[in-house]
Amino acid sequence: MPDITPAEPAPPQTIFEAVGGAPAVEAVVDLFYDRVLADPALAGYFEGRDMARLKRHQRLFVGQALGSREPYPGRTMERAHSGLAITGEAFDLVVGHLAAALAEAGVDGPTIGTIAETLLPLKPDIVTA
Repeated sequence: MPDITPAEPAPPQTIFEAVGGAPAVEAVVDLFYDRVLADPALAGYFEGRDMARLKRHQRLFVGQALGSREPYPGRTMERAHSGLAITGEAFDLVVGHLAAALAEAGVDGPTIGTIAETLLPLKPDIVTA
């Protein structure tokens, strides 16, 4: 007689998995930094920075924010941004560039909204001016 015991339901898919996992996050981070570095209001924040290292940390951070199981080993947002004199306007521009990069990568509007809701509470830790 066949086993008719119901299978365990699959765990809900994380946003990280829904957008395509690590390859998709890497593409979004690349698009994001292309936009940020081309923005005259933001480019100065990144002068002299090791962009390869920054992108690597950003991929891990964004991945974790989206539900990746890979831990983010970096500093807290407050420590990472202390002394950079980041304004509220700069923060808002960065969020806008991230949303645009996500959209360009094919992420739907409701998912972008959910991602923004995850990141916006970090504003007090990042804005230092």
